[in-house]
Amino acid sequence: QLQLVESGGGLVQPGGSLRLSCAASGFPLDSSAAGWFRQAPGKEREGVSCISSRGGSTNYAASVKGRFTISRDNAKNTVYLQMNSLKPEDTAIYYCAVRRYYYCSGRQQEYDYWGQGTQVTVSS
Repeated sequence: QLQLVESGGGLVQPGGSLRLSCAASGFPLDSSAAGWFRQAPGKEREGVSCISSRGGSTNYAASVKGRFTISRDNAKNTVYLQMNSLKPEDTAIYYCAVRRYYYCSGRQQEYDYWGQGTQVTVSS
């Protein structure tokens, strides 16, 4: 059974940076696309970014494009989200998810495994 554990969240001032990590166990990630999603208080969960199984294709939500970078290290079975120039509206619980297919999907129901989430708070 695949397990995903996110880490790297925390409290950061506006304009700051954080790097989230998503470590997978129980299953090699190299044939699975991976995505980051977030849910802010009172809002629905939304897609943030996704990366294909070998890292050759990435996509980003318009709200984070140019500020966030998704990457992966399949040798370490880990996916990352580098978040720069953080804004208060980036405050949310961030979830990692894995889809047992090579390419990304914009549909959350097509992701097979989800982590527990890590809190990111952007505030002065």
